Amino acid sequence: MRSKYDTYPEYHTSLDDLSIVSPSGLQGSYDVLKECVTLVEENQRYRTTCLGEPQLGKRGLYPSLGAHTKETFASTLEILNFIAYSDGTNDVVDIANKINVPAWKLYTIIEKLQKVGLIEPENSPRQS
Repeated sequence: MRSKYDTYPEYHTSLDDLSIVSPSGLQGSYDVLKECVTLVEENQRYRTTCLGEPQLGKRGLYPSLGAHTKETFASTLEILNFIAYSDGTNDVVDIANKINVPAWKLYTIIEKLQKVGLIEPENSPRQS
């Protein structure tokens, strides 16, 4: 539903069919629903695999000297904030709300952190 209740004459009549839906409107609805399903699938709790603040530089997650910009600083801060709340009690939506970023923006952070072994899903067995 993309229009407010009862704002067009065909609303809840036999004329309310796909002929009044534009392709871009249908695509927009599809995109929103796809993002919702993706969030449901991706929303889980993570925990860090190390104690304390991890060394991001040696894992290629911290910009090198001379590469500091507002964007790289913000990106690094998002990684550090995600790690700070990855204690196994907060899911992706909780963390997104706490650090004030859209949940979809955390997907690449999660992928990077898992790739270097800094986080794991809460339900996975602990490594010794």
